[in-house]
Amino acid sequence: MVVGHGLDQSSQQYDDLPDAHGRFGRFGGRYVPEGLMAALIELNSAYEQARADTEFTGELTELLRMRAGRPTLLHQVPRFATHLGVPGVKVYLKREDTAHTGSHKINNALGQALLAKRMGKRRVVAETGAGQHGVAVATVCAMLELACTIYMGADDMERQRPNVVRMRLLGAEVRAVAAGNRRLKEAISESVRDWVAHVDTTHYLFGTAAGPAPYPRIVRDFQTVIGVEARAQILAAEGRLPDHVLACVGGGSNAIGTFHPFAADPGVRLLGVEAAGHGVETGAHAASLSAGSPGEMDGSFSYLLQDDDGQIAATHSVAAGLDYPGAGPELSHLKEIGRVQFAAATDSLALRGLQVLAHSEGIIAALESAHAVGYLMHLAEQGELAADSVVLLCLSGRGDKDLDIAAQRLGVD
Repeated sequence: MVVGHGLDQSSQQYDDLPDAHGRFGRFGGRYVPEGLMAALIELNSAYEQARADTEFTGELTELLRMRAGRPTLLHQVPRFATHLGVPGVKVYLKREDTAHTGSHKINNALGQALLAKRMGKRRVVAETGAGQHGVAVATVCAMLELACTIYMGADDMERQRPNVVRMRLLGAEVRAVAAGNRRLKEAISESVRDWVAHVDTTHYLFGTAAGPAPYPRIVRDFQTVIGVEARAQILAAEGRLPDHVLACVGGGSNAIGTFHPFAADPGVRLLGVEAAGHGVETGAHAASLSAGSPGEMDGSFSYLLQDDDGQIAATHSVAAGLDYPGAGPELSHLKEIGRVQFAAATDSLALRGLQVLAHSEGIIAALESAHAVGYLMHLAEQGELAADSVVLLCLSGRGDKDLDIAAQRLGVD
């Protein structure tokens, strides 16, 4: 529950706790083997106790400040705004790319690693797609003296090689997953298998706001620091709330973390930008909330990409972190009640956004974040940004990991 932190008179209480079955509306739940039910119940109980413990929350706040570099910047980008061609528009970036390890993933990784230690688990297992979650997990495990095993799809390991090197330098064991599409979904499946086999000693540090309850709420809560900070910062800078808040969406952790503190403010448009790949009409995309349907995957009921028989569809995105055929249950619920709108940006639009932001402001965004940047440009071109409007965009990560892909696609030597 976020109550606005006394920042302005219009803020209202937003009660979004899942029900006793871990559901947001009809989405969520626990679709897992019986062997994991006890572990999930234990995790839920430990989290409820931890979030009420001022010693735990105080330690996490201090680690986020001293180790992660919070609060991150809210950065106005006037030269980029001129490219939008809308009179008086102001664009602010919430600079999660400046957090330690280069993305928002450190927020959740620190929270869950502290929780693992509290539960007496000395080993952590995790999945990663683009590698940013894996790097964050490896980092906090090095900080907190936890053993660490990271599962990563073999294809993702090839296209995100710098992050594989980082994880191994940080002391993590990185295991390639060659099954299926050799990407994030398969890495999640292997992580769960490992967890089931070692549940007494191991915590599964899940990276996005999806999966079985209580993970969607836990990850959301740890990532809400993004939106809480951004809300205070934009009020200080502008004296009012933004008209539009944008974030890219894969599983949804940076998006729900950004949107959550604005959800009770009806005048703020919340827009999640998914990966349209080669175009939604081609079928080669990862836009589950824009073009998918409700179903069960990875332990939860939510929007996903599936065929008429319920088989999970193959996906494509230039951004490994968005190349996932599902999304979290809370975002699915917010879509269904109409509070968050979802759209999709193609590979080419994301690359255009990356290039314009780099040329105009000296910021090289992660390809994931570049989807939101590119789509903001598209909104302006379509006449959907009013004059003098204020836009807040979560820049969820930096683009070091994507330099080879960007260079190849943009013809940069």
